[in-house]
Amino acid sequence: MSEALLSQSLSEFPPARWRHLRVAVVVPAYRVEDRIEEVLRTIPPWVRTVVVVDDASPDATAERVARVADPRVRLIHHPQNRGVGGATVTGMHAALEGGADIVVKMDGDGQMDPAHLPELLAPLLDHTADLAKGNRYQRLGSLEGMPWVRRLGNAALTFLLKAASGHWRMFDPTNGYFAVRADLLRRLRLERLPRGYFFESGLLMELGLHRAKVQDVPIAARYRGERSSLSIGAALLQFPFRLLLGCARRVARHYFLYDFTAVSVFLLCGAPMLLFGVGFGAWEWARSAVTDVPATTGTVMLAALPVILGFQLLLQALVVDIANAPAVPICPPLSPADGDTPPHGTR
Repeated sequence: MSEALLSQSLSEFPPARWRHLRVAVVVPAYRVEDRIEEVLRTIPPWVRTVVVVDDASPDATAERVARVADPRVRLIHHPQNRGVGGATVTGMHAALEGGADIVVKMDGDGQMDPAHLPELLAPLLDHTADLAKGNRYQRLGSLEGMPWVRRLGNAALTFLLKAASGHWRMFDPTNGYFAVRADLLRRLRLERLPRGYFFESGLLMELGLHRAKVQDVPIAARYRGERSSLSIGAALLQFPFRLLLGCARRVARHYFLYDFTAVSVFLLCGAPMLLFGVGFGAWEWARSAVTDVPATTGTVMLAALPVILGFQLLLQALVVDIANAPAVPICPPLSPADGDTPPHGTR
């Protein structure tokens, strides 16, 4: 069904069977007075509600929003800045209170083209995902001109987030252009999500705990001379500790607290063996360096074998965990309008 959905023009989307659904767009707004009006005016007419959260912006963002003559637009003011995550959570609560079936998060700086909304919604309508997010790097042309340092940094950040969330088929983790089922948001503790630029990563980690299905959608960002306010270098300094904690939390929950699988055995055997081999080998190497007495073959093997076996067991645990990535949406299928035929694949 996705091909049929995406072949339609924006004015024809969504198909008649889905036009009863309530789609809400949440726009966290901070220092976007030059872009916010254009963003709001280009949101397609089939979107039911547009929630703009003025995150204590010191410029004329709120005034520009008020000038947009669109009854769908609801403006919420934060007296104090809460960060992009805090503003998004406020907008999500407002969208849920308004009865939204699908919530879309779109920044107010104009980098997220509303014309791609059908592409984001298609996996949710098809019931192939609980959350669909943009991926700026899935098209090869998107990587042209990007410095290799930034590519490397993004790849490292992506790997860490994959391990922390369990969404191994995902890329571009800092992309904030996403559509999510309202049913899924109601299961989450939204107030516990990070408030700053770690919001998107924190949301994906929370979805990993619930084993919700996340699907990437190739969507190029619109850059108009502005630079991203998120530095990959800063992210690599700030994010790893949080991501490692998130990874430990997910592994403990999925493989020890709520279940016990082959991954559990691999971890319980592999981690102690690797630590013992590395620790014992380092101790013997230091003693040999001090005493100038070479270690015996048996001593070397006693250190090397646990390292080799432990590494192999941990590698096998990683392979099984990747194969165990969430593959089925946890939300029930969206219901088409009465009298219409459900799409292929729904139950």
